[in-house]
Amino acid sequence: MPPYLQMIDRLVHKVLTAFCGVLLLLMVVFTVYSVVMRYYFEDPPVWGDLLTVLSNIWLVFLALALTVRDRDHIALDLVYTRLPLKYAFAIQQFWSMVIFCLGIVILLYGLQVVSTMGGKYWEMWYFAWEDGGFVFKPNYMPKKYAMTILPITGVLTSIAALMAVLEDSIRFAKGTFRLAGDDDVEAVQP
Repeated sequence: MPPYLQMIDRLVHKVLTAFCGVLLLLMVVFTVYSVVMRYYFEDPPVWGDLLTVLSNIWLVFLALALTVRDRDHIALDLVYTRLPLKYAFAIQQFWSMVIFCLGIVILLYGLQVVSTMGGKYWEMWYFAWEDGGFVFKPNYMPKKYAMTILPITGVLTSIAALMAVLEDSIRFAKGTFRLAGDDDVEAVQP
């Protein structure tokens, strides 16, 4: 793989991993804060549970792109290890392309969801861009902001699948291909 693609790939991976870590931390913080406010001060915030759910949704969708790129998604590793390497390679490439198509579907339907979600709201504050600057809006964030994770995930998942296909193809051509997620078990050589 070209060095500039490797650099971009590593950078995107690090950024997504860090962002997923932040989302996980935010889920814990929002949950603890909501529980303390609810049971100790008897004044739960409206936004606490909503932000926890939103963080969870975004975490799961972004983690999908990471698992696709790392080839840690659900796979039939048992079948792969029983096949000659060229057949295992073909099956692994096929599944990567299926995941690529899934990413395209998520992207297209995600764009449709975001564009048609107009009048429905979350009970949270948000910032909006008005008159050349950010303006604080105290209540009712449009749901389309929360749903923007769908097209983002579609793009990231599709790119991750293509990068996996490219990387595996280059390794197969060089004779250094290994099965996804299994470094210690080799496929049967033809």
